[in-house]
Amino acid sequence: MALCLSFHGLEVASNRRATAPEPNCPKRVGRCRMIAPRWTWASARATGTSHLKAGKGCDDSAACLESVQGSRATLVCAVSDGAGTASYSSVGSRIASQAFARCALRFLRRGGTPSSMSPEIASEWLDDVRDRIAAAAYRRSAAPRDFAATLVGSIVGPDSAAFFHVGDGSAVYRLGKASDWVVASWPEQGEYAATTYFVTDDPEPHLRLSVLEGDVAELALFSDGIERLVLDFSNQTAFAPFFDRMFFPLSGQSSGRDRELSRHLKHYLDSPSVCDKTDDDKTLVLAKRVLVAE
Repeated sequence: MALCLSFHGLEVASNRRATAPEPNCPKRVGRCRMIAPRWTWASARATGTSHLKAGKGCDDSAACLESVQGSRATLVCAVSDGAGTASYSSVGSRIASQAFARCALRFLRRGGTPSSMSPEIASEWLDDVRDRIAAAAYRRSAAPRDFAATLVGSIVGPDSAAFFHVGDGSAVYRLGKASDWVVASWPEQGEYAATTYFVTDDPEPHLRLSVLEGDVAELALFSDGIERLVLDFSNQTAFAPFFDRMFFPLSGQSSGRDRELSRHLKHYLDSPSVCDKTDDDKTLVLAKRVLVAE
């Protein structure tokens, strides 16, 4: 199995060979090289201007990995937004995103697929996140609520996908032969205005799991900092022009994280055109299925 793992730009590769794009070539290239579907992605986060004015850092975190077993490549992504009122929100979001990625990787290594995800399995993963947060809280003599964070997670295989959601933020996808963008799970408010649900909620976090059959070809995950820029709340749909424009540069010259495009994405999230519309932290992951030569 090959694995490419990215936590905010930190990448760990195992048994991974260099790849090159061959989108229009025959199935076999030369004597040994084969065309195979893989994933390429760009990811970035930016500290909100309100946080900068308050002397705070970014409370968002994200993780992205590609697990390759034989000819099957499965993408795992997670985005988490720490609650601004929580003392250790940035730690909570980091634990949430990384714990989800680790649970997903173990699941895939044991032969799991997105279509075999169940509410029981999702609850076990959420328990793992909460246990890790509880351990971090104990070490700091704090309460788990001090690590409050949302979580948007996805597992996307060749012919099915599963979406894991607690709180706001969202995931948007497009199927291989479709033109429409679909919101996998709508951002959710809490009991009161301007509130949401967190993985640390007592007694039970409000977890939503959705599983779909289909060949997801493009996927975006984002925190609530850019919800109003990328979603149409009047009819609960994705704002297609935004995603069409953002995915256009993701050409897929190789699998794994596109570092140059990730830098451009960071500049965009820090730009006045975005910051004039939102003063919150912002995280965006863009992933696309591509054909590469192996």
